[in-house]
Amino acid sequence: MTERVFQIVPKVQNYAWGKIGTNSKVAELISNAYPEISIDSEQKYAELWMGTHPNGPSIKKETGESLKKIISAHPDLISQGISNKYEGDLPFLFKVLSIRTALSIQAHPDKKLAEYLYQNFPDKYKDDNHKPEMAIALTPFECVCGFRPLKDIEQNINNYPEIINVIGKKVYEDFKSIIDDDKIVSPFDVERKKNILKNVYKSLMEQDHDIIKTNLEKLINRIKTTDPNPKRGTLNEVIIRIESQYPGDVGVFSIFLLNFISLKPGEGLYLAANEPHAYISGDCIECMAASDNVVRAGLTPKFKDVETLIDMLTYTSISADNQIISGSPYLQSKSTVLYNPPIEEFSILCTKLSPKTVKSENFDGIMGPSIVLVTEGHGHIIYDEKMLDACKGSIFFVGADTNITLEAIDGDTTFYRAYAELNNTQQ
Repeated sequence: MTERVFQIVPKVQNYAWGKIGTNSKVAELISNAYPEISIDSEQKYAELWMGTHPNGPSIKKETGESLKKIISAHPDLISQGISNKYEGDLPFLFKVLSIRTALSIQAHPDKKLAEYLYQNFPDKYKDDNHKPEMAIALTPFECVCGFRPLKDIEQNINNYPEIINVIGKKVYEDFKSIIDDDKIVSPFDVERKKNILKNVYKSLMEQDHDIIKTNLEKLINRIKTTDPNPKRGTLNEVIIRIESQYPGDVGVFSIFLLNFISLKPGEGLYLAANEPHAYISGDCIECMAASDNVVRAGLTPKFKDVETLIDMLTYTSISADNQIISGSPYLQSKSTVLYNPPIEEFSILCTKLSPKTVKSENFDGIMGPSIVLVTEGHGHIIYDEKMLDACKGSIFFVGADTNITLEAIDGDTTFYRAYAELNNTQQ
């Protein structure tokens, strides 16, 4: 009989933007639970992958078998419905990210666009799936996500007039005249404002590099003169910091148009299709649909597809506060919260236990596969009268329809659990 719960070994990714040595949450977790994986104090540890993605597949710790091979041979571990729909694979990839320098300004295509890009540009876009994502902060976490409210963009342009030289005076005047008109009486007015925002972003992203570089230098010199020691997290400080990482990059100007968001541990963001975003710094839990589809346009040495990015975005303007999510109680639980995005590929549970308060919690079987990660403390995973040691950094696969108990045995203990579950009509 196949085990329903077992420990897995993740894949570590050493990308250039990762935090160095044990400053990285990725390295901290790995070194605690998997001492056989050596940590280099000078190496960059960017991502921890938990799942079946071919670029970083997990294996069963006890036997060395690939997780993909196990669930392919035993489809009941992920449920027959999910096995049929996702061709014997997990629908999601679970990660930990540790970010030292900003990641690219990017967006992920919806399913229809992903199919088009894969069909027409298979050398650049490797699959035909969409890639919705969710990030939950483990440490103070910075990112940009979505376009700012139009009035905020106007204020930024007025405060940083160098951007007018980049987008052009005519584009700015058209933008200002439309957003100063507060009459929104029809869907046409909403669409008109989206179109003018698209025009601003298009003018910025397609501008000649020399013009970008010249005006960015003027901007940085002016900030350093007028505000030589900006407070961490202010727009001046963020601009200077990111420009030092990506000198002369058009993506620095994008930050005036996009929401800068600071997340506290436990706060999260859902990154829907066709919305611009970039992670800036910090450590987070991340979960996504199993896809590599990314359209980039700034803050990256990788391939940029500016034309596709400009055309795909929704140009929805919304405040930063309206994008932050904190989770909701899971089935009346006092120790577990649910982060539940409007997609079927994944949801995330966070359970916080302590021997001094709530020591354990029982969970009925979820009708789909789960991966459980311990991010702090020390506990147990109990199932079928078996007790598995769950120290910080340890990772477990939990089969579909398997009852488990999570337990804390040493200090405050936090479990993050990514899972997939089809709705009743699809089972």
